[in-house]
Amino acid sequence: MSTVVSARGVSAGYAGRPVIHDLDLEVSAGEVVCLLGPNGAGKTTTMLTLSGELPQLSGEVAFDDAVTDAPLHRRARAGLAYVTEERSVFKALSARDNLRCGGVTAEDATALFPELEKCMDTRGGLLSGGEQQMLTLARALCRQPRVLLADELSLGLAPLVVDRLLAAVRVAATEGGAGALIVEQHARKALRYADRVYVMSRGRIVMALTAAEAQSRLAEIESTYLAGTKAAIT
Repeated sequence: MSTVVSARGVSAGYAGRPVIHDLDLEVSAGEVVCLLGPNGAGKTTTMLTLSGELPQLSGEVAFDDAVTDAPLHRRARAGLAYVTEERSVFKALSARDNLRCGGVTAEDATALFPELEKCMDTRGGLLSGGEQQMLTLARALCRQPRVLLADELSLGLAPLVVDRLLAAVRVAATEGGAGALIVEQHARKALRYADRVYVMSRGRIVMALTAAEAQSRLAEIESTYLAGTKAAIT
C-alpha cells in the first residue's frame, strides 16, 4: 500500500513552543489508523499540523511521499478532508445547502447516511448532534478524499451513532481507498474499525501497534496512558 500522509521528526506547537516532539507516523491508502492518548497529549495539535493549519517547527510532512508546506486550503484541493472536533455545519443553512457548499449532492449524502434524508430541508442549527456529525462526515467522504483526518468524531454522541460514523470511515478506506487518521477517546470502539494504532503521551508517540496488538494490550494502554480519559473504556 502506498503512503498517503506521513510525518518525519515533526515538532509543532504555539508561539514557538513545541507541544508535539519528533513525531513519526504514517497512514497508507486503504487503512484506518487510530491516534489514542489522554487529553492534552497533543492529538489535536498533530491533526492541525498534518492538515497544514499549523506549521511545524521542525521535521517534514509529506503527502504521497512529496514533502509539503502547503496551507490547509491547498492540501484540501489535493485530496485532504479534515473533520475537526467542532461540528462544522453552517447553522443558518439547510442540510442540503450545507452539502452544496462542499460540492456534495443530497443523493450521495443520503446513500451514505439514510438518516439524513428526512432532514435535508432542516437548518443545520436545528439538527441533533448526531445528524450534524453525519452531515459533516458525509460532506467530507462524498468528495472521495485521498486522506481523511477526523478529530473526535464521537464527541458527545450516542454509541449507535458512533458506530455509524466509524463504519462509514471504514468503508471509505476499504472500498474507496482513502487513508484515514482518526483521533478517538472511545478506544475499545475505535479499535473495532482500525488497522493500526499510535498512542501519544506528553506530545510523543510512545506506542505503534496493529489493532490486534492494541486489543491484546488494551488494559495496559488504558491504565498507563488513558486512565484520565473517561471515554477510554466505553
